Formats: sequence, C-alpha cells, structure tokens
Amino acid sequence: MSPTKVLFLCVHNSARSQMAEAYLKKLGGSGFEVESAGLEPGNLNPLAIAVMQEDGIDISNNPTKDVFKMYTDGKLFQYVVTVCDAHNSERCPVFPGITTRIGWEFEDPSSFIGTQDEKLEKTRKVRDQIKTSVQQFIQDRTK
Repeated sequence: MSPTKVLFLCVHNSARSQMAEAYLKKLGGSGFEVESAGLEPGNLNPLAIAVMQEDGIDISNNPTKDVFKMYTDGKLFQYVVTVCDAHNSERCPVFPGITTRIGWEFEDPSSFIGTQDEKLEKTRKVRDQIKTSVQQFIQDRTK
C-alpha cells in the first residue's frame, strides 16, 4: 500500500507547519509522505527550532517552501491540513484530485509577545497541541 500524502500549510512555513511535518514524519513512519509549505514563505522561527529540539527533533536546516509552487508543479496530496487561522486557510489553493482539507487552528508563534521565556513557553504549548493533533490524525488513519 502506498503512503498517504499529506501537506501541512501555514502562512510562512516557519513554525506550525514545520512542527506538524516533523511530527508526522517521526511518528507516522513509512505510512505517510509528508511536506509542509506556506502562503508567504519566510525564515524558520527560532522559537520553533528551540522547542522542537527540546523534543529531540532538529528542524533547523529545513527549507521553507511556497505552496503555490507546489500547486503549479502539479503535486497531489490526499490531505491538506491548514494549521493557521481560518482567514489565512481560505487563501490556500485547492489542489486537484481527491484531497481532503482539514483545518487545525493554532496560535502563531511569530505573534507572541513577552520575554524570551514567556514566548518559549507559549511556543511549547503550540508544539504540544500540534503533537497531540498529529497523533490523533495518525490514530484515525491507522485503525
């Protein structure tokens, strides 16, 4: 059986979608082929890099990718999971073929204010929410 193709999307592909991609790759194994992308690719968020490192996952060398390039390249996915707010989720292209769209809303670490420690703590909460959602996603598809 071929792996389930999944794309995680957020605005900049700098934190939330990168974390979701990393968790599905780690926890889903060969049953999933996973990518992530953004509407306006930016730079990796240092907060996301730090909290993922705490959980034993290194995303520091991951490139940020453009969802519109994936679309024009004709990539196909069985699941497109948006991890940003509903407004930005609506800006994502509709991929051809049979694709199930899922919306998971998580706070954007780039919007966090406060001390470095406060921002790290908020990013840890987002990381943990994403990990739980990914675990549920895997469980729902491997029953």
